[in-house]
Amino acid sequence: MSAADAVTDSLAGLRERFAAVREGRPADYIPQLALADPDAFGLALVSMDGHRYSAGEAEVPFTLQSVSKPFVYALALSALGLDEVSRWVGAEPSGEAFNAISLEPGTGRPANAMINAGAIVTTALIPDTPDEPAFDRILRCLGRFAGRGLDVDEEVFASESATGDRNRALAYLIRSTGTLPVDPVRAVDRYFRQCAIRVTAVDLATMAATLAYGGVNPVTRERVVSAEVAAGVLAVMATCGMYDGSGDWLLRVGLPAKSGVSGGLIAVGPARFGVATYSPPLDATGGSVRGHAALEAMSRRYGLHLMLNPALPGSTVTLVTTADDLPSAPSGERGLRGRVGVVVAQGAIDFTAAERVLYALDESSPDGGPVVLDLHDVTAIDSVARGMLHNGLARFTADGRRAAVVDPKDLLGPVDAVRERTGRDLPRHATREDAVAGCARALAGEG
Repeated sequence: MSAADAVTDSLAGLRERFAAVREGRPADYIPQLALADPDAFGLALVSMDGHRYSAGEAEVPFTLQSVSKPFVYALALSALGLDEVSRWVGAEPSGEAFNAISLEPGTGRPANAMINAGAIVTTALIPDTPDEPAFDRILRCLGRFAGRGLDVDEEVFASESATGDRNRALAYLIRSTGTLPVDPVRAVDRYFRQCAIRVTAVDLATMAATLAYGGVNPVTRERVVSAEVAAGVLAVMATCGMYDGSGDWLLRVGLPAKSGVSGGLIAVGPARFGVATYSPPLDATGGSVRGHAALEAMSRRYGLHLMLNPALPGSTVTLVTTADDLPSAPSGERGLRGRVGVVVAQGAIDFTAAERVLYALDESSPDGGPVVLDLHDVTAIDSVARGMLHNGLARFTADGRRAAVVDPKDLLGPVDAVRERTGRDLPRHATREDAVAGCARALAGEG
């Protein structure tokens, strides 16, 4: 049991709340997708520090389908640049369904890369190289986003190929306008194979987090695309990623997102997290019913709307160490019995910042020893973050560990954890170092 499990608890709570929803049904126009378990429901979140959390069927494999579109668009932008890609595909919301005929008058360009017409063109733009065919390049790039090698579900690919006449018709129509750079048969075959790449909700959350982190995979620390490309992709996701429901999604949820007809759904909190859900029953726009409901509730509960909470200007956790190693501690306070972890936080604490603090508490005490949480430089803790920190600290005591809090402003309030020699308990003239050292002494059994 760890403090950071409070984040997992939040995901599990969302799953429990919406698992009984029975609206929608799995996609059946691709026969293989109709075989999916309608009760499967998984959620996953990946932070900018690479911490991964999940609940439910988050490790169940399924195919990317349209959730592949933002990542192939990122590859096209990386390979060709924005100006060249924009010659072939627009960036305007279509206001129409994912499989609509939506071509720009005069140019024949598809409206954007998130609808099928635009995605077929975007996929066709990926060039073959002497060392790597275009599809292998796509598969490798998406694997870098996910942080592991991915493969193709050949049965789903065959099922899509057998029933994909509308997409073939779209490709031939686009070709007739002169805006499809390769043969329509080749373009659609590559697109079907791209859609049939197999992932899990945890993979999708990692892929979303890579966009959130400016193109760097927070788990592998590999730069997959540039920050400029990641920003461009998120802009198109925000305005076009949910098709004819994109405006309502942005209004209610407030996060760049992309849905897929296999039941996958991703959302991105720039500089904060990537989140994904998997649940096959779909609504009228082709998005996961449970996933949509869960992410809307999550956004409202934790204040995640992009227009509501700007990213924090600095790091939340400024120090993770042990009392023995505190550089400012008086020499007489060093050599404390046992390892006492110390976590120093700063700034305003919200959901994202609370996750960092909870993870740092576990990191500071890997052997299960006592921990001091120093909130001296914290300016505010919102109600959601306060609840998460209470939950995380309570887990320490439930697991037989001890914690103390330096909280001179009393921002956290009473917690279900040991509050020995906290900032409030010390004399008024005591320094911040006195408070931390006093807590450490008490927890080490020397106070």
